[in-house]
Amino acid sequence: MSASREKKTRQEQVSSGWTDPKTAQEAKERKEARRTNLLYGTIGVVFLVVAVIAVIWRSNIIPKTATAATVNGEKYTAAEVNYYFQNYYQSFLNDNYSFLSMIGLDTNTSLKDQTISSTAVMFVTDAEEGQTWYDYFADRALEQLSGVHAMCDAAEADGFTWNDDMQAELDATLESLTTTASSYGYTEQQYLGLIYGSTMTKGIYEEQTRCSLLATAYLQNYRNSLTYTGDELEAAYEADLTAYDVVDCEYVRVNGAAPTSDEEGNEIEVTEEMEAEAMATAKTTADAIYAAYEAGTSLEDAAAEYESTATYTASDNFSYSSSALAEWMFDDARQAGDSAVLEDESTSNCYVVVFHDRGRHDYETVDVRHILIQAEESELAEDDEGYEDDVAAKKAEAEQKAQDILDEWKAGAATEDSFAELANEYSQDPGSNTTGGLYEQVYQGQMVTEFNDWCFDPARQSGDTGIIYSDLTGYHVMYFVGFDRPYWEVQVTARLMDEDVDAFYAEKTEGYTAEQSSFGMGFVG
Repeated sequence: MSASREKKTRQEQVSSGWTDPKTAQEAKERKEARRTNLLYGTIGVVFLVVAVIAVIWRSNIIPKTATAATVNGEKYTAAEVNYYFQNYYQSFLNDNYSFLSMIGLDTNTSLKDQTISSTAVMFVTDAEEGQTWYDYFADRALEQLSGVHAMCDAAEADGFTWNDDMQAELDATLESLTTTASSYGYTEQQYLGLIYGSTMTKGIYEEQTRCSLLATAYLQNYRNSLTYTGDELEAAYEADLTAYDVVDCEYVRVNGAAPTSDEEGNEIEVTEEMEAEAMATAKTTADAIYAAYEAGTSLEDAAAEYESTATYTASDNFSYSSSALAEWMFDDARQAGDSAVLEDESTSNCYVVVFHDRGRHDYETVDVRHILIQAEESELAEDDEGYEDDVAAKKAEAEQKAQDILDEWKAGAATEDSFAELANEYSQDPGSNTTGGLYEQVYQGQMVTEFNDWCFDPARQSGDTGIIYSDLTGYHVMYFVGFDRPYWEVQVTARLMDEDVDAFYAEKTEGYTAEQSSFGMGFVG
């Protein structure tokens, strides 16, 4: 058959629907090959994706980069949110350590599995009953993050920029991180991981610390700019006398609570009749004490006859609270020498009260510098031989060091500035060893007893120096700067500042709300 004829025949076969078996088989094989290649290619891609995901997951890239919250259009990763979450959580634990069991917070159980009880709400006023502890801390963390974001935006708008003081504080924070991590045998990254979780890096920690320092400095700068005239302070005081006044008084509290256990220590159910009987007994005791007082016996001696149920208290600094006792003491009609028997069923107590005087804190606060020197801790156990001698020796070393510092000051310029330099060099008080050991507007009772008594000695004069010792704190090299404003003015000023700063903060943070991303928040906490 000629070539032209063969071609014509194939065309006719195709047009009639006929297929050459050889051609059909070849097409089928090509199709299966393509299908096989596609199948194995797809499987290969799947395995590759799984492998990449596994690597990414182990590297924490997803938790580090996943958006957990958005504030005013700016996205924050889970790691950044976790900075605020862990800071708030750890601060909460430190502040409420002795109450954790009472409020039902177990640090060994997932926060997501623990709900807030009605008892906890009594102690943690911004918590909601039934809310999980995780949600509580997450909400607080996002509030803080939003506030920092808002303050930084406001600072930029007001031209308040990063300065040397902030940089010094940041450097000190990072140095402390390095030192603390090293002291526990960790690298910085390992230590950050222990505190903030595996998503935290030094870069994230430093950046969020920088933002927090700027926000805090901006808010503090506003607070420092606030001033009030004498008339404004007096008007604020007159508007809320009970917030600042104190009462000089004596009182005896007689316990009127019904017993909750029997003589053998077994718990018993308390009935209303038992409660009424216990209060009636307390009232009888209070009446007897009051009768003795009116007959000329001192209130303290009269209470001593009933020491098992009666407690005597004398105070020249009794402040107002919402109670039957305080309401009686702060009654505007109260006169010196007034006395009475009070029943307070809300607290199951009876009181015998004597009023002496009421007024505000007119005494002057003081400014003082100090250098704290603490004795080294003994490496011996308390039951080891020589422990007490070792403690005494270390205490003597600390005392000598304090004396050497005072002698160094006396041998030098012997000025307030030179004392401040020594304080920055030697003091072990973290609250003042970067500010020359200075505490301003110190009020009575603020410091430990020995510190307080030295400052408020009636003979104290500017420039006085000395060394005092407290079992609680250690040796203090003292420098008396001078007297400051009356304490009542300090109190009123602080309250006005708090109110104005709160208003300023509310204004600057208005509209700044963190929008959560459930996926990213899953890596927080």
